[in-house]
Amino acid sequence: MARAVLAGLGAYVPPRVLTNAELCGQRPVGDEWIRDRIGVATRRVADGEATVDLAVRAGRLALTAAGAASADAVVLATISPDRLLPAGAPEVAARLGLGQVSAFDLASGCSGFLYGLGVASSMIASGMSRSVLLVASDVFTAFLDPADWLMSAIFGDGAGAVLLRAGTDGEPGTFGPFDLGSDGAQADLIEIPGGGARARKRLLEEPDAEFSPYFRMDGPVVRKQAVVGMCESVTRALGRAGWSLGDLDLVVAHQANQRILDGLAAELGLAPEQVVSHIERYGNAAAASVPVVLAQAAAAGTLVPGQRVALTAYGAGLAWGSTTLVWPGVRAVVEGG
Repeated sequence: MARAVLAGLGAYVPPRVLTNAELCGQRPVGDEWIRDRIGVATRRVADGEATVDLAVRAGRLALTAAGAASADAVVLATISPDRLLPAGAPEVAARLGLGQVSAFDLASGCSGFLYGLGVASSMIASGMSRSVLLVASDVFTAFLDPADWLMSAIFGDGAGAVLLRAGTDGEPGTFGPFDLGSDGAQADLIEIPGGGARARKRLLEEPDAEFSPYFRMDGPVVRKQAVVGMCESVTRALGRAGWSLGDLDLVVAHQANQRILDGLAAELGLAPEQVVSHIERYGNAAAASVPVVLAQAAAAGTLVPGQRVALTAYGAGLAWGSTTLVWPGVRAVVEGG
């Protein structure tokens, strides 16, 4: 049975840098507070670019990194689609010149890239595809309430992509096993309540009902659960791979909050530098978070061939996911760094 192997990575972040000072203006809470509580100093904000625009740029960079001109399928992981209908992935495929390949969107919160890896790996293992371009792209700042400076302090925009090819079990760069899970009983902890069928139906029945089109989150509750959730998920993925925590060289985790990353390292018994972080410069790029930091770490030489790496994320749904791979000698191309 074929296995999904990493063939190339690409990442694109918009050029506009939004600093804490610019964000906070004359508010008494400023740069020092945000750095201490969240770990963010700057974030990137899309200016005139939409989710598909970022996805196309990241996807093209991943294809370039892999030395490939085609892919059998395109999967777009996003929680900030340009439109409710149609999906963005077919447009990404068309703009990349990939022809009439299978293409679809996947929405699984900030864990979307991990879920996408699982789906793409299954497509390759089943023989449905020989190669899959997986892109995670979010212009999540478009869904933030301009009056909510705290949420604006957390999030940024970006896109990351990987090209997966069919390979053999045990080959460096092989993904899996996976640990994917969810808890829909806590769906309201992270949500955008407006814009869907539920809100539309209620508005017809109750014209005075309020369904905000903006993102909202119970931060303190989510923060505590994210540390435990990612720790447990990573541990399960390691066990399925036959690895122990002592075998692990690096963790590339969703960049939600520096305190969460520090907590993850502590819970796993790792040194802080073993959990890769770029949140200070880029903030939380939602579903794009993991592939962007992954590509940047690869391009910078933080990831070297032979290292044992775990990927993990936790977010809306609630949904979480983790997987493992031995890092291959693979190229990453980053734009806008």
